[in-house]
Amino acid sequence: VSSIEGGKKGALTYLSNPKYEQYIYSTEASIVLVANDFEPKQEVSATLIKLPDVGAAVLKLLEMYNAMKPQKRGISKMCSISDKATVAEDCYVGDFAVIEAGAVVEAGAKIYPQVYVGDGVKIGAGTTLYPGVKIYEGCRVGENCIIHAGAVIGADGFGFEPTEDGYKKIAQIGIAVLEDDIEIGANTCVDRAVMGETIIHKGVKLDNLVQIGHNCEVNSHTVMSAQVGVAGSTKIGEWCMFGGQVGIAGHATIADRTMAGAQSGIPNSVKKPNQELMGTPAIDPRVWWKAQAVVKQL
Repeated sequence: VSSIEGGKKGALTYLSNPKYEQYIYSTEASIVLVANDFEPKQEVSATLIKLPDVGAAVLKLLEMYNAMKPQKRGISKMCSISDKATVAEDCYVGDFAVIEAGAVVEAGAKIYPQVYVGDGVKIGAGTTLYPGVKIYEGCRVGENCIIHAGAVIGADGFGFEPTEDGYKKIAQIGIAVLEDDIEIGANTCVDRAVMGETIIHKGVKLDNLVQIGHNCEVNSHTVMSAQVGVAGSTKIGEWCMFGGQVGIAGHATIADRTMAGAQSGIPNSVKKPNQELMGTPAIDPRVWWKAQAVVKQL
């Protein structure tokens, strides 16, 4: 399986975006998946397979391809597992991984090399922790989650009290909780709560280098691109979408299905659902683009 512009002999590729139609006439790929209504404007050397939903077909093919990869199995002799931890027999635990006392790793979980699973942590069935992931004490990760390399779940939130002698640290005694079917990108951080829980709900997808502050709540199926930053105690609704480098102020409430374009700054709560936002402070994108047109004339 390959991209249409990079297709070589023996490859299967696809055309789902009309902007890439030019490549179907030059690709060396052997097979191209196309929509039922596609009609070539010139000769095509590849075999065309017409489908009602090209995107869905490609998704299934990629899943099949991925499932064919060799699966990691067994417990490495070079890992460290506490006698007071519980690890299911069919888990994978790689070299130099550490699983502390009271931790529970459920069936089918994969713990790659150099992962740290702290005291009392729970890792759900079928979850994968890639190399270098750190899960601090007491935190919980649900089933079928994927956490990529370098991500940190449950580090202290950014809490300090100003004093005459400097900033005094506020103890962060809560935890971070990830529900099922969540994917966390590389080097993303989800801070533990001051008290209580920082919660990431089912189906949330966070890109690389995302920061979720202490006591935040991110509701189901929300997605965030790289370098989004969410300050502490903010509650984000379901099915929200945030582009790269969006910043959200603390103690805000963001309504369901809010969509914010890249580099938007959201300083206050968004109370009305289904809004699109752009700019800093974030406003209606159409207003923002008009404002930018005026700025050019200043």
